[in-house]
Amino acid sequence: MKEKHGFYTRMVHGAHMEDKYLAVTPPIYQTSTFAFKDAQHGADCFAGEADGYIYTRLGNPTIRGLENAVASLEGGFGGIAVASGMAAVTTVYMAYLGAGSHIVSSAAVYGPSRGVLEKQFSRFGVEASFVDSSDIRLVEAAIRPNTKVLYIETPANPTIAITDIAACAELAKKHGLKLVVDNTFCSPYLQQPLALGADIVLHSITKFINGHADVVGGVIVTKTEADHKLLYPIMTQMGPNMDPHQAYLVIRGLKTLAIRIERGQQNAMQIADYLEQHPKISWVRYPGLKSHPQYELAQKQQMGPGAMLSFGLKGGLAAGKTLMNNVQLAALAVSLGGIETLIQHPASMTHAKMSQDDKLKAGISDDLVRLSVGIEDAEDLIQDLEQALLKV
Repeated sequence: MKEKHGFYTRMVHGAHMEDKYLAVTPPIYQTSTFAFKDAQHGADCFAGEADGYIYTRLGNPTIRGLENAVASLEGGFGGIAVASGMAAVTTVYMAYLGAGSHIVSSAAVYGPSRGVLEKQFSRFGVEASFVDSSDIRLVEAAIRPNTKVLYIETPANPTIAITDIAACAELAKKHGLKLVVDNTFCSPYLQQPLALGADIVLHSITKFINGHADVVGGVIVTKTEADHKLLYPIMTQMGPNMDPHQAYLVIRGLKTLAIRIERGQQNAMQIADYLEQHPKISWVRYPGLKSHPQYELAQKQQMGPGAMLSFGLKGGLAAGKTLMNNVQLAALAVSLGGIETLIQHPASMTHAKMSQDDKLKAGISDDLVRLSVGIEDAEDLIQDLEQALLKV
């Protein structure tokens, strides 16, 4: 796909592949292995000297189509599609962290992205520091001589705090670190981390990129060929590859990414305005509101405020439970980025394994409710929240 084409064109046509039957939709190559033309062709494929496929763990045309499409949208060298968002996170950690190394991470990140460092990588001598990365001074203060990676998620999960990617890129360059950005909340439609100086971008494509709550998957996009050549063998050796049918479904979802996000953020803006004025709501965090602490940064860094917001209820955890037990249209469920609206309580659900002290340091208070806004009618979503809030 030509990079000069606009986002919507690349979104629709980016996964196109040559097919002798001229199929408009990329075919599903649902096969575990591929035959060689002859012995020499097989040897050349294994040596990397021939254009061909060997085994789906090592590469597959359907999966390659998705990888190329997301890489094009992110403006990167190449993509690596994997079986889950956590497979993407873990593959990146495996590539750049070793015994005695250190990582600086946003404190408010997807729970397992932090948990796998604290529970698994720590067993092999990897150290991690978690800071409020929206304060660049705290990020720089946490860097040590053995720091190898600066890992940020922006907007943060679930606090919606925003980190300055360009400022982090300057720090990473100064200290010789790899800057990795989890771009799941924005998707490539609303944020371009590689253009702002990041080295690696990753997504849980379970979320906005697929957008239909029917696939689990992840993708890594590298800025350079060198990083791609480092990461890809780690993925193939560890084996968290994506399945061809999984890739086919994500390609289908990707084709409507921008349209879905536009609708979701229109709804989110109306809901955020409504909640900010509600007497039972103590605070709202949404990048489209001027009350957001990093509103100006969001205007500069993002192409839109997105469809994710968080808010606090007067009455704390008990009030939050009452609200979530009484919504009728929004689904009480984890995950995000689908066409349906989801509501959840991070402190008792997705981030429950964090200590109370760590949650407070990350800004994950007991009153925090996270809302992933879908494409339903905004009036219906607001009415649903209103009837539930009447019972708080």
